[in-house]
Amino acid sequence: MSASMIASEREEWMAREARLGRMSRREFIQLSLAAGLTVTLAEASFTQALAATPQKGGSLRVGISWGATSNTLDPGAILDSYMGTVNLTIRSLLTQVDEHGNITNDLAESYEPSNGAKTWALKLRKGVTFHNGRDVTADDVVASVRHHLGADSKSALKATAKQITEVKADGDHVIFNLVGGNADFPYVMAEHRLAIMPAKDNGEADWQSGIGTGPYALEEFKPGSITRTKRNPNYYRDTWFDDVSLLSIIDPTARTNALLSGQLDVMDRCDAKTLKFIEQKPGIAVDKVTGYEHNTFAMLVTTPPFDNADVRNALKFAIDREAIIQRVFGGIGVPGNDNTVAPSVKFAIDPQPVHKYDPDMAKSLLKKAGMPNLKIELSAADVAFTGAVDAATIFRESAAKAGIDLTVVREPNDGYWDNVWQHKGFCASEWLGRPTADGTLTFAYAADSNQNDTFWKNPRFNELLVAARSELDEKKRATMYAECQQLMHDDNGVIVIMFTTFVTAHSGKVSHGPLLSSLDLDGFRIAQRWWHV
Repeated sequence: MSASMIASEREEWMAREARLGRMSRREFIQLSLAAGLTVTLAEASFTQALAATPQKGGSLRVGISWGATSNTLDPGAILDSYMGTVNLTIRSLLTQVDEHGNITNDLAESYEPSNGAKTWALKLRKGVTFHNGRDVTADDVVASVRHHLGADSKSALKATAKQITEVKADGDHVIFNLVGGNADFPYVMAEHRLAIMPAKDNGEADWQSGIGTGPYALEEFKPGSITRTKRNPNYYRDTWFDDVSLLSIIDPTARTNALLSGQLDVMDRCDAKTLKFIEQKPGIAVDKVTGYEHNTFAMLVTTPPFDNADVRNALKFAIDREAIIQRVFGGIGVPGNDNTVAPSVKFAIDPQPVHKYDPDMAKSLLKKAGMPNLKIELSAADVAFTGAVDAATIFRESAAKAGIDLTVVREPNDGYWDNVWQHKGFCASEWLGRPTADGTLTFAYAADSNQNDTFWKNPRFNELLVAARSELDEKKRATMYAECQQLMHDDNGVIVIMFTTFVTAHSGKVSHGPLLSSLDLDGFRIAQRWWHV
């Protein structure tokens, strides 16, 4: 770890201790002076830390750029940030990823591997109850995990969970047996859909009631509109708000107006066109966090003309990613190279050649494919990602210079994920990403994944994916994942436009500690991790 990272972690720790009343002004200043700060700077830092001291009480109202009338409380059906945030407001996971990308405990008190990481024994945290007062048991965990397993499961987590051959209760432990060894299995348990729900008498998970162990208990759920919750007094960590309301507000202008007028405390996905205006408003703070999320255009490789690899690669050279980032996202974001593993993830590579805008290369590939006058449609809606329609329009402009006649079809926001995604041959999409290479690749592009939005089934890719998961030799594993990413870059139908930066705006009356970069809205944990000041 670098000296700057160590210093940053020390500063975060000191500020947190001061906020929570565990460090006096004198102690804070002495430690600051030892770290090289002046007395003036130390005093200012201590005052700033106290200004962010959590205060119990009040309400939190969050405007979120996703949501649909088809939303349900089934965690396996989660496809967007709205339901992801609802889920982790009312439920808990077994493990969680911290702000440094490390795995930490949640409902699991400990987890131990054996048999070459093919078996994992998880011990549950003691004294945890559901919102209805019932104790959480190993049977609840078994039911919650099995919810994503089986031939009839429609869970989005099905391909990832398929590596589990058996899950069973053993006293206060849960035993997982896997198809093969997986050193990353604790990260699998941190998957946001793997929330723990009560077991019914028949052994199935009760997702319908919304009862969980999370920081807030469900009071009202109106799909595509609003979710209201109240504080869980028996939650096993500190919580601050009396109640939390999550509102689905897809239009960025409406979210912005609601924040500035005081109807919201927090809004996600600030529009780049109004970001500078928002930043200049008194009493409003803006946070920017880059994580694993990426915006894409996805081609169904089973549908002509996208079943031709030369056509797919021509389109990858026909898109001007830099222009999209500058004109749609205000220059905030990292250009993609058609590899969905984020640059910060272990084992990530930058495949070659880099797919930069090159209309002449696109023309050459289309000529090779025998389609020099390609005509295609690209479906988009801003529910796919904020600015998706504008991004598609810029793609149309850059593709025209490669001789491609690209028509942008603006689809309705409501029902987009049910009627367009995985149905239309070419459409806008967005992925939250994962903190591991295996998690990212398996969830989205394993042959048997029901989330595979290009229907890509490359035999070599899938062979390597399974082998890499159980390979404990890090050098061999790195080589396998490198080939997987190169195959995706060369053959898949996904165009990775960019890795996004989460831009969130909030009232100065609410605050937070170091933000999680794994998912939007502080890792979907805003209800637990934020507070009034």
